[in-house]
Amino acid sequence: MAGYKIRDLEILTGIKAHTIRMWEKRYGLLTPQRTDTHIRTYSDEELLVLLNVSLLNKKGYKISRIADMSIEEIFATSKSMQDHAETDTSIEQFIVSVLQLDEQLFQLTFQELSHTKSLSLIFTEYIIPFLQRIGVMWLVGTINPAQEHFISNLIRQKIIAAIDLLPIPHPDQPKIILYLPEHEWHEISLLVYHYHLRSMGLNSVYLGQALPYEALLKTVAVLKPKAVISSWLTAMEPQGICNYFNQIQTDLAPITILAGGYQIDQLGSLLPNNIKQIHTLSDLENI
Repeated sequence: MAGYKIRDLEILTGIKAHTIRMWEKRYGLLTPQRTDTHIRTYSDEELLVLLNVSLLNKKGYKISRIADMSIEEIFATSKSMQDHAETDTSIEQFIVSVLQLDEQLFQLTFQELSHTKSLSLIFTEYIIPFLQRIGVMWLVGTINPAQEHFISNLIRQKIIAAIDLLPIPHPDQPKIILYLPEHEWHEISLLVYHYHLRSMGLNSVYLGQALPYEALLKTVAVLKPKAVISSWLTAMEPQGICNYFNQIQTDLAPITILAGGYQIDQLGSLLPNNIKQIHTLSDLENI
């Protein structure tokens, strides 16, 4: 069982800590345990209750009305409301879909978003914030590998399906290589870069996960790309990442080198000046 702090719940649900405390005191919606130092801790079940309370509240249910429901009624009412999903609750619904391994809820939520937004906007406005929230669950040990694989594969399938609908660029167009370095398997961000470039009509070539460095050099020699793009999420020693980019900068000059992902965000100015950093899809467009 996870032990969430109230700050964790605030991040995961979007409900301010003082509101959570008020709902506890006035309505008894949650009954947290307390540590020896009197810090509130919450269980997985209480997180799920609060997510469903948040969904109902955003859909117009007054908190006093929700408080009169049993836990079973809260879940059942929330489930019935999810059949009419609205975009302002999409992140909460994605989180519930992970906790309950509910593919139908994920698909419904994603489809509703896709009616009004492009895949690029869905990724930047919903998927990234969603993944940041469930990162908290990783830290407290409540998301297991099966749940992480479940949601990652669903997201991955959506992006690949969208890429398949785009035209294949003419082979004579300048090429842009996308790849993950040898230690890296998390490809969602890189797939979105690939989709975004293809949607702009650019000739992106996707080489996928954990590409050996020598294989990258050989592919560059054959394709002669204008740029190479990588994404870095898995933790590594900062100096190791800097050494990698110093080497690739030497080996691939004058090819433009771009990199994105959490590790790149953390390193910032420590990277060589010639490495173009991607923090948003707008950065990718501008470069």
